[in-house]
Amino acid sequence: MPCAPALWADLLAGLLGAVLVLPQGIAFATLAGLPPQYGLYSAVVPCIVAALAGSSRHVVSGPTNANSLALFAMLAPLAAVGSPAYVELALAVTVLVGLLQFATGALRLGAIANFISPTALLGFTTGAALLIVVHALKDALELTLPPGASAGAVLQAAVSQAPQPGALLVALATLASAAGLRRWRPGSPFMLAALAVGTLLAWALQHWAPPAWQLRLLGPLPPALPPLHVPGVSLEQLPHLLAIAAALTVVALAQSIAIAKAVAARAGQRIDANREFLGQGLSNIAGGFFSCYVSCGSLNRSMPNLEAGARSPLAAVFSALLVVPMVALTAPVLAWIPFAAIAGLLVLVGWTLLDLPRWHRLAAASRQELAVALITLAATLTLRLELAVLIGSALSLGLYLHRTSRPALRTMGLGGPRGDLHRPFVVLDHTAHAQPECPQLKLLRMEGSVYFGATAHVSDRLQALRDATGPQKHLLVMAKSMNFVDVAGSELWRQELRARRAFGGDLYFHRPRPRVLDPWRRDGFLDELGADHVFADKRSAIRTICARLDPALCARCTKRVFQECSDPLIVAQPPAQASSSLHPI
Repeated sequence: MPCAPALWADLLAGLLGAVLVLPQGIAFATLAGLPPQYGLYSAVVPCIVAALAGSSRHVVSGPTNANSLALFAMLAPLAAVGSPAYVELALAVTVLVGLLQFATGALRLGAIANFISPTALLGFTTGAALLIVVHALKDALELTLPPGASAGAVLQAAVSQAPQPGALLVALATLASAAGLRRWRPGSPFMLAALAVGTLLAWALQHWAPPAWQLRLLGPLPPALPPLHVPGVSLEQLPHLLAIAAALTVVALAQSIAIAKAVAARAGQRIDANREFLGQGLSNIAGGFFSCYVSCGSLNRSMPNLEAGARSPLAAVFSALLVVPMVALTAPVLAWIPFAAIAGLLVLVGWTLLDLPRWHRLAAASRQELAVALITLAATLTLRLELAVLIGSALSLGLYLHRTSRPALRTMGLGGPRGDLHRPFVVLDHTAHAQPECPQLKLLRMEGSVYFGATAHVSDRLQALRDATGPQKHLLVMAKSMNFVDVAGSELWRQELRARRAFGGDLYFHRPRPRVLDPWRRDGFLDELGADHVFADKRSAIRTICARLDPALCARCTKRVFQECSDPLIVAQPPAQASSSLHPI
């Protein structure tokens, strides 16, 4: 049970969320082609259900600009925008989206969220932060723009149009108040206090400033109590609406899980993707029957919710529950809230999302992953949010496949003085004073998985070794770091075995993992190789293989790499008498 301080923190965060959603809900409903009150409806029921059924403590669900624009684009050809028939279609699509989302979670398909890499998420979060700041400029400067203007159009207007001085003053005052309180009084409800400062300043400007300093206020609000309503559509329309719902499901789920992961990364929380999908599905199913249109996690509300000190999902519940009485009881006061003050708060939220130290660490660690993050950032700024997430994830997967398709094969040898009985095995390329290689035996450490995407690289390396090593006809593969082989990988080692034996050598393995040995047993490669060619430790491998080398070459050899080279009994032992067994690992 949450303690009193946590409940108070959630209540204050919820109050801020309710204030923030009032202008956003109205604006997003307009973008969707719906009457304004449907934006407020969509900020109540879906928000409560998603908060209680989902896994995130801080994500706040509701209407978003991406969902609104996508819904408008898909439904506008089917009915007159804003008409009763259009509204019925929007509500029916919302129920279908909820059913598809719920099915995604119920079928345990949430694992797809694991493919949104932290690198892509960093680019997405940074891009979303910049979008929040850019779109906030519209109200902070009170620019004249058409509905749904892009970020580029906002920036162009910010350069070409003169800012409204009153709006700019209120936005700066709100931003400065919030930033100052956040720094010096981090436990205080700094966002609500800053919003109050901006509202009082706007009230003063409206009464005493000249007309040029007047600014746009929230104004009268429509009722926010969502009515129960069963969407009325014909059965003939359902197949087409289902196709629309499938597309919107991808949009909503991609946004929701990306936002949930971004918020969770900042809050140090783990997200259950399947539960998140179930929660989003239930929220849209319930919302569709309470006059709500498609909702999902909202970055513009989730990040302020986190920054405002929310402790649990109750903050989102309070946010939804407070919308109705706030509109009904305090409409005259809320009407004085200036859009510029809300814009000032969003600028602060966007700034807090710009994790510059993490970008610096990423740049120092990997140029390839930095490129993925930058491309995801650019896609977030120029494309739809869900496309940016998909592009970033695809690039991360491509980078992973490129890396795993080139596993390392490192030549091994012995280090330390020749007389030391405990000389370690070392990577020759990384050791300045290693012992020379055995003229007949190549030691190779395999690092990585040998699967269909890596076989070409591994095959080329093995062929190069056969061409370059001359009398080194025998190959011992130290396979402890070979994590996995598929059918193509087994076939590659079968070809290497036959090639080695064709010119009088052989192939051996040291400590292959059980997940490598099991497929070798099933496809017969282990029988062809021979269990006596697999060793549990390096010493027994060297001792057995030395007994199988050409004794004439050993007699003339002056390198004497191994301890066994000085033991005439081992060197002279016939190959049939050498013993080794496949020990369990």
